[in-house]
Amino acid sequence: MNYDVIVVGGGHAGCEASLACAKLKAKTLLISLNIKMMANMPCNPSIGGSAKGIVVREIDALGGTMGICADQEYLQMKMLNTTKGPGVQCLRAQADKKRYPAHMQEIILNQESLDVIEGEVVKILHDENKITGVQLKDGRKFETKAIILATGTYMESELLVGHTKTKGGPDGEKSSIGLSSSLLEMGIKLQRLKTGTPQRIAKESIDFSKSEIQLGNVEDQGFSYLSTNFIKLEDQIPCYLTYTTSKTHEIIKEHLLDSAMYGGIVEGVGPRYCPSIEDKIVRFSDKPRHQLFLEPESYDTNSIYLQGFSTSMPKDVQEEMVHSLPGLENAKILKYAYAIEYDSIDEFQFDSSLMIKKWPGLFISGQICGTSGYEEAAGLGLMAGINAYRFINNLSPFVLKRDEAYIGVMIDDLVTKGTKEPYRLLSSRAEYRLLLRSDNADIRLTEYGHELGLIDEERYSKFKKKKETLDYLNKYLENIYLGETSKINNYLPELGFEKLKSGTSAKNLLKRNGISFKFLKQFIDLPKNLEIDNFIEEELEIMIKYEGYIEAQKREVLKFRKLENIKLSKELNYFEMDGLALEARQKLDLIKPTSIGQASRISGVNPSDINFLVLYLKKNRLYEN
Repeated sequence: MNYDVIVVGGGHAGCEASLACAKLKAKTLLISLNIKMMANMPCNPSIGGSAKGIVVREIDALGGTMGICADQEYLQMKMLNTTKGPGVQCLRAQADKKRYPAHMQEIILNQESLDVIEGEVVKILHDENKITGVQLKDGRKFETKAIILATGTYMESELLVGHTKTKGGPDGEKSSIGLSSSLLEMGIKLQRLKTGTPQRIAKESIDFSKSEIQLGNVEDQGFSYLSTNFIKLEDQIPCYLTYTTSKTHEIIKEHLLDSAMYGGIVEGVGPRYCPSIEDKIVRFSDKPRHQLFLEPESYDTNSIYLQGFSTSMPKDVQEEMVHSLPGLENAKILKYAYAIEYDSIDEFQFDSSLMIKKWPGLFISGQICGTSGYEEAAGLGLMAGINAYRFINNLSPFVLKRDEAYIGVMIDDLVTKGTKEPYRLLSSRAEYRLLLRSDNADIRLTEYGHELGLIDEERYSKFKKKKETLDYLNKYLENIYLGETSKINNYLPELGFEKLKSGTSAKNLLKRNGISFKFLKQFIDLPKNLEIDNFIEEELEIMIKYEGYIEAQKREVLKFRKLENIKLSKELNYFEMDGLALEARQKLDLIKPTSIGQASRISGVNPSDINFLVLYLKKNRLYEN
């Protein structure tokens, strides 16, 4: 049977990729090892978090699905970093491990132009120049114009507990065997990565009185700009905070060589920003304790996720470790912790469209790209789906810039810097994070989603109305003047401000710390036909309060764009350029950057190399000012 696009893998990347292709009317096939495990959360059942929450909003603004599902199936919603600036604030939902996947599966199984089958892909079919299809373990073959590999942590995956290593995938699933060999045969290099997950504890066996309650703090917004129904704070399920003890540390140190990580059987490289508990004890030996979170997994189970306690210790040692924690002295372990190793694509083999350079039509997304996290995977899946569709229709790739989206930052980091460990998005990776805020993802990306064909006319019309309202309010507040006789003077001293002695605009007043739009609007007459929701209020306030900083970053972007506009041909022979350092020649030849801007971000390429490249282009009339 023939398909326009075949997606291999039904995790978060595969779900977004297949839905994007199908929504764009490409005849799409999604092949999953287990349909009932599509969109599964084998590790922490949460969506969002630092930087990641912004990615979920970006996915939604482009027409993806993760945010819609997350808003329908969560236990608790929090806005993180509320004491910090808007550039790092983002949502985190404690999602329902059972209901979230079920919701996503329902959407996928009812999507037009999308077929879903169970099977294990063991071979990529191809001729000398291009891919032609896939072959399954049972012998079935399917022809296609484009393939998206979204295999997650399943390729040749092995579970590590103590000194044992067994074939297997996450959450009790089987591993994918054979596909790695097919990729190697095609000349695609692989690398071995590692991740892990902690124990799950029976809720009734925990004494929560020995821990600190952690409540949600958001009840009026979610990830998706389409969502309108949210859970009241009093109805949200609490999480709890506890800590390791000196006894915990003693047990771990005593059994350090019993862990898979320190016992010598680990081959893969683990995530630096999400280390195992034994790694924390070794690396941060000066810390007397480490925080852990007790997080419910679902309305439908008694399972509590022990966040921060990932380990590859033997099961009997895990029992001791868990029982040394406050409130868990009598804990019943429902599922033991383990580490998992798997194959992913080695760095620098794919371009900014997520297509393998050697094989036109072969795209990758999710953890096979070297990333970690559901949100990163979903963002990559959406972009791979968009670009696979554009490839088969002879359209130019859709590539987000670093100043446009965290998704753009992530992909640019992967293709220019590579990764030797599971890559995790952090707000510190984005140099323009005040532009890439949680509140303005729709303003940044909805136009793109509409142009691509993933945002329908009804939603686009609502978006335009919101944008017009924001622009109107910004100008309106600039032209409304409040004077010394204004009734607001009766309230300013209560906020710690002196009374107005001369006229000032409402916009200038809103720039003051402590004055919110909610407070200000009671003193001005707003047009009654304006529809102002929480999203508009939040974004308007940030736009005005941080106007100077935002404009400064926009000026930086203009300088940055000049370098991005100096294009580099893939045909350039860097080895013939004697003015370049040897390492720069090697890296430039390997990565084949598309612009001077991208070249400048490659590790090993120095400013002197960039200056030489610009001079070389001018000398050979390949670039003019």
